[in-house]
Amino acid sequence: MKGAKREVKAVVYAVETNKGWQALFSIAWEADAAYWSGKARSLWRLREELPLGMAEAVCATLASSLREGRPQEWTKEMVFRELLRTVERVWAAGDERRGWRRESVGDGREQLRKGWSARLKASREGVSDGRKVLWVVEAAALGVGGAGMGAADAEALERWARLAGERLQGRSLLREEAAAVLAADEPELQRAPAMLRALQLAALRGAVRLAAALEPAAAAPHARGARRRQGLRCRRCGSGEARMRRTACASCGRSGCAVCEACATLGRSRECGLLVLGASPREQPKAQAPRVSLDRWGLSPAQRDASAAAVRFLRGEAGGPAARLPILARAARLFGNLPYRAPLARFFSQRPAFDRSFLLWAVTGAGKTEMIFPLLDTVLSGGGRALVTTPRKDVVLELAPRLAKAFPGYSRAVLYGGSEDRWENAALTLATTHQLLRFQEAFDLVLIDELDAFPYHNDPMLHYAAAKSRNRQGTTVLLSATPPASMQRAARRGALPCAKVPVRYHRHPLPVPRRIQVAPLHRWIGKGKLPQALSRQLSLSVERGAQLFVFVPYIKHVRPMVELLRGYANRFRIPPQAIDGTSSVDPERADKVVAFRKAAIRILVTTTILERGVTIPRSDVFILDAQQPLFDEAALVQMAGRAGRSADDPAGGVYFCSSHLTRSQQGAGAQIRGMNRIARRRGYLVRKEDA
Repeated sequence: MKGAKREVKAVVYAVETNKGWQALFSIAWEADAAYWSGKARSLWRLREELPLGMAEAVCATLASSLREGRPQEWTKEMVFRELLRTVERVWAAGDERRGWRRESVGDGREQLRKGWSARLKASREGVSDGRKVLWVVEAAALGVGGAGMGAADAEALERWARLAGERLQGRSLLREEAAAVLAADEPELQRAPAMLRALQLAALRGAVRLAAALEPAAAAPHARGARRRQGLRCRRCGSGEARMRRTACASCGRSGCAVCEACATLGRSRECGLLVLGASPREQPKAQAPRVSLDRWGLSPAQRDASAAAVRFLRGEAGGPAARLPILARAARLFGNLPYRAPLARFFSQRPAFDRSFLLWAVTGAGKTEMIFPLLDTVLSGGGRALVTTPRKDVVLELAPRLAKAFPGYSRAVLYGGSEDRWENAALTLATTHQLLRFQEAFDLVLIDELDAFPYHNDPMLHYAAAKSRNRQGTTVLLSATPPASMQRAARRGALPCAKVPVRYHRHPLPVPRRIQVAPLHRWIGKGKLPQALSRQLSLSVERGAQLFVFVPYIKHVRPMVELLRGYANRFRIPPQAIDGTSSVDPERADKVVAFRKAAIRILVTTTILERGVTIPRSDVFILDAQQPLFDEAALVQMAGRAGRSADDPAGGVYFCSSHLTRSQQGAGAQIRGMNRIARRRGYLVRKEDA
C-alpha cells in the first residue's frame, strides 16, 4: 500500500430484504454487490461516493428515519426520496464546518440501469458552495458479474474476509495498521483495492465494523430528547473537539481536515481516515469457568483472602457483576412500564462509573503480582483472554518473565512502543496503557496495575482505552496502593467492590511517618547548614546502616541538596561520593539507581520520580518540604512505602520534614495507621514470639 492515498470514500445505499429496509455504506462496492446477490429484494444506492465521515452521517440519519413506523410501510418510492432528502440535509448541515467540497457530478440525464419508470428519474438538484450539485440515485446491478468479479476473484475474497475476521478480533486499528496485520498472512492484501474488499465483506458479515476514525456528531447515537454532541470525537481515544487540529491533508486534499492530537503518537487518526473495529472474541461465561486452587501460588493469608474475594467477583458469586446485572435489567424493564418511566429507566440502565470493576487495595510491597495469578488462572483455564496493563515500560519488561514462568502453556504477547508482538492476538497480553488504544472489546479480564501512576492517572484518554478494551461481559480489576479519592469513596459506599491487603508479605506493621519540624527548604538549602533536628536524624539513620531516600519537591533542589549533604559526609562517616542525586532529566539516572541498589550510594536525593518501583532492603525515607502541594496524600504514602519493605528491616523510618502540618500529611498518616489496624484486627500481623 506504499504510496496509496489513505483517504477512504464510501457509497451510501438502502437495501430491502425479508426483514425490511436498512441503510448501509460501502468502501468497496464490488463486495456489496456480490454479497446482496440473491438476498436483496431491491436496492437504491447513491452513485457518487462521499467522504467517509459524511457517508456515515448520511447512513445514520437514514437508518433513523427507516426505523420510524413499520418496515412494511416504506415503499420503494418513499425510500428513494428519503435517501435524496437525507444526503442533501446532511451535506447542507456539515459542508462549511467540515470543509466538504463538492463538484458537479453530472447533467441529470443518467438513466436507471434497471428499475422502474422515468417518473423516478435518478436525479435531484441541490446547492453547495454556490455550485450546482446533482445527486444521482440508481438501482444497482447485483451479483458477481455485476460487480466486475469473476468466480476466482469471489473465492479469494471469501478467503480474505474470513482472514480479516479472525486476525482483527478485538482490535481497533487504522487502515495502515489493519493492512499490516493482514498482509503478514496474505501478501496480496498489501494492495489497497483487495484489502478494502476484504474488510467490506467482513463488515457485511459482522466480523468487523468500519467507521470514520473521527466520529461525526451526526453519526453519534443519542437518547431521544438529549442534546446532540457538538463536533467530532476520536473513536480510538475518545477525545473531543478540544484535542482536534485542522490542517491541510495530502490524503483527501482538503485544507481543514481534522486530526486527533491526543493519540497521534500511535498513528494519525484523521477525519478522512478509516478505523477498523474487530468483533469481540467469543466470550466465556465466567460462571462456567473452572474453579482454580489458590494453594499453588504460595500466598500469605492476607494475599489469599483478597485473591479469593476477587475470584468470587470474577465468577459472579457473592454479589459479583453477574449476580447484580440481571437485577438492574429487571428494574429497568419494570420502571419502563410506569408513567414516570423515562428517568427511572435511564437511571437503572446507565452504566455505573465502576461497572463490573473490582478494587484490590494493597499496601506498597504487599505482592500485588502474586495476587493476580489466581485471577489470570481462572480466566485462561476457562478459555478466555486476559490483559495485564501498567503505565510503565520497565514494569512490563519486569513482569514478562514472571508471567511466562507462571503460565507457560498459554500464548503471550508483550506490547510496548516498538514491540515485535504488537499485532499478535494472545490468550495473555501484557501491555503499557497506551497500547490499549489498539484494542476494542478484546478481553474477558483487564487488570490495571498502578492506576494512580503517571501517565494513567488523570488521563481520560487512557481511562477510555482501558474501558473499551474489555468486552461487554468482562471484568476490570484495579490494583493500587493509593487509589484516587473517588475510588476510595465508592469503595466505602459499596459502589465499588473492594478487597484490602493491609500488610506486606513479611506480616509486620507498616512504618508510621513521624514529623520533623523544620523551616521551608528554600530558607536553608543555600546557607550550607542543615536544620539541627534534620541533621541529627540523618546521622542516626546512617549509623544504623540504612540507605536514605531524600525526596525534594523540585528538580532545582536536587544538586544544591547533594552539595549540602556532601558537606556533612565526615559527620555521617561516609565518603562524599556515597551521596548523589537524580531526577527525570538526569541521563545517568538508571546507573545511579543500580548503584543505590548495590549500596554504593548511601544517600540518594531525588524527586518523586523514584516514589515507586525501587526497593532497598534497609532504608529510611526523608521527605523535605512535605507541606508542598506537590506532595499530595497518594505521593506521601508511595514515598513512605520505600521504607520497611524487607523482613530484615521491617521497621524502617519515615520522616515528614515540614514547616507546618497539612491535610495531605494527616491523610497519609491516617491511611497507614488504618491499614495497620485492619491487619491487626484480622490477625494478619506476625506475633512477637514468632518474630
